[in-house]
Amino acid sequence: MIYAASPKKINVMLTAFRDGLQSVFGGNVRVNDVLPAMQAAAGMGVRHFEFGGGARYQAPYFYAGEDPFMCMDKMRDAAGAGADLQILTRSVSGVTLTTQRLKALEMQARLMKKHGTTIDRNFDFMNDTDNLIKTGKPIVDAGMHHQVCVALMGLPYKSEQVHTPDFYVRVIQKLLDAGLHFDSVCMKDSSGTTDPRTCYETAKGLKKILPPEVPLAMHTHDTASMAVACYMAGIAGGVDRIDLSVRPLASGTSQPDVRSMWHALKGTGYSLDIDAGKMDELEKTLDEGLKEYSFNPVTTSADARVVNFPMPGGAIGPNVQMMAEARILHRYGEVLAEFPEVVRAGGAWTSVTPGSQQYWLQAFNNVLHGRWKKIDPGYGRSVLGYFGRTPEPPDPEVIKIAGEQLKLEPFAGDPLEKAPDSIALAEDALRERNLPLTEENIFLVAAAIVPGKNMELNEGIRLLTGKAKVNLPLKAKDQAAAPPPSPSAQTSPAAVPTAAPAAAFTAPVTTQCTVVEGNVTRTFRVTIEPPAGAAPASASPQPFTAAPAPAATGQRTPVFSPFEGKVELVEINVKVGDAVQKGQVVAAVEAMKAKHDVRAPCAGAVVEINADLGSEVSAGKPILTLGG
Repeated sequence: MIYAASPKKINVMLTAFRDGLQSVFGGNVRVNDVLPAMQAAAGMGVRHFEFGGGARYQAPYFYAGEDPFMCMDKMRDAAGAGADLQILTRSVSGVTLTTQRLKALEMQARLMKKHGTTIDRNFDFMNDTDNLIKTGKPIVDAGMHHQVCVALMGLPYKSEQVHTPDFYVRVIQKLLDAGLHFDSVCMKDSSGTTDPRTCYETAKGLKKILPPEVPLAMHTHDTASMAVACYMAGIAGGVDRIDLSVRPLASGTSQPDVRSMWHALKGTGYSLDIDAGKMDELEKTLDEGLKEYSFNPVTTSADARVVNFPMPGGAIGPNVQMMAEARILHRYGEVLAEFPEVVRAGGAWTSVTPGSQQYWLQAFNNVLHGRWKKIDPGYGRSVLGYFGRTPEPPDPEVIKIAGEQLKLEPFAGDPLEKAPDSIALAEDALRERNLPLTEENIFLVAAAIVPGKNMELNEGIRLLTGKAKVNLPLKAKDQAAAPPPSPSAQTSPAAVPTAAPAAAFTAPVTTQCTVVEGNVTRTFRVTIEPPAGAAPASASPQPFTAAPAPAATGQRTPVFSPFEGKVELVEINVKVGDAVQKGQVVAAVEAMKAKHDVRAPCAGAVVEINADLGSEVSAGKPILTLGG
């Protein structure tokens, strides 16, 4: 049991307004829905908030139609001038998912400081110290408190070389030896998979080498229900600061609730610098602000599987939401199960953004297409060295496959110098559209640039031209508006309509439907599968297949997305009149932040384009139509 010989206060950063929102909702929350709770927390004496960076920089304009810098300004006003507001940045990626040049990171630092940030927590998912040194300087030059991270993760396989206490301590020792200026250090475990002993030994080792004036912070997630135990171990080893949240944005994939940690520290001589007795009131304010939002149990529940399949809480939220929209959430377990292989083959970088997204997308591709049949561009670039040096050497065969598929050579240089000039690209895009060339506008566009993606679909351009996409996890209107029936309500049985019972069937039923569209009549044969439970379930997972195209009648064949649920149409590669071959890539959709090909189900000529670039499509909504 831990015990402090003399009383010690543990400083708390409240993460509800950044990591809490990201872990539970993928960050997709309107700022005005949480401002009252932030004001309430400030009124309760909370003086250290996490409020931006990470996916919470992208989410406002990617999914809520809001300017992230305006969101930061509003949150600064709500927290008050004296509060510390902290962001999270990703070394060579900054607040983006791709590598950036140094001038983009310098602009990012200036803007974050301008819009209320006092502390910048900077990590590198590779734990590449060269990257941390080069990307830390803009933070210091902008006048922010520089908190450098060592990124932690529990490996899904055994290694004595990496992700050990000695490995983590060496990372910080290299930064000290290089003379990098930092004001504090954070042990950051985004997946919540590091075991308590490693937390304790790492904290103890770091405190031995750090100057006494440099505080040691710790961050983890409660995904595997280990966060309180790990915080206790870290505090025993010398941790001075920890990250906590409050319900309904606590526990599960987020950080532990303040009240849980307060209770765990009773009688130990340690206490929190935040009033746990006021968290009930803060919870009520959050509940009121988020009453229209639908909480997904996958993000609010613990999942012990992550100790073997390390997936960060901040990535589970958005990925689960995207899988649900694409209607492939039933394959979530298969994707998790592929993690050990993609971690081993990649070189054991830490499962934190963008590395976690790269792991996720490669595992997703392995499940959908077969192992290594389709290399995710981010994963492949990491394996090839374009994000920095991996902790362990990647699998040589995967290096070869990645190079062949991406048409790239292995790279051993500086990722900052190899990155595309996103600032120049953003400036050109703004000039072409006669949009103001402010630093905010330039960075909004630059931070959303993805290689190969049509600039008209750039989220910064969309926001600035009034075409932002809004996709919030809100309850269905009738669910949000209709109160539950009162137990005392007297309702006449005769007044309640009853639906006719559905016919039960246990084998596929084939029927026919006719669709009349203008002067064109089309007939389709439709096979309906039996409901779940009506027939024996398959014992083994089924391979991913695209939704079959309806039989062509009248020489017309619609072409659909391979996903049953909603995805975005990001490419149309043909035009009306073009002749295409069976299997030819005619379009592409974006699902899980990755591009997926749409192939022609038969040969024919394009007779109609049925969907606009950037629109949502599904298996029942044709992208284009082929004729014989």
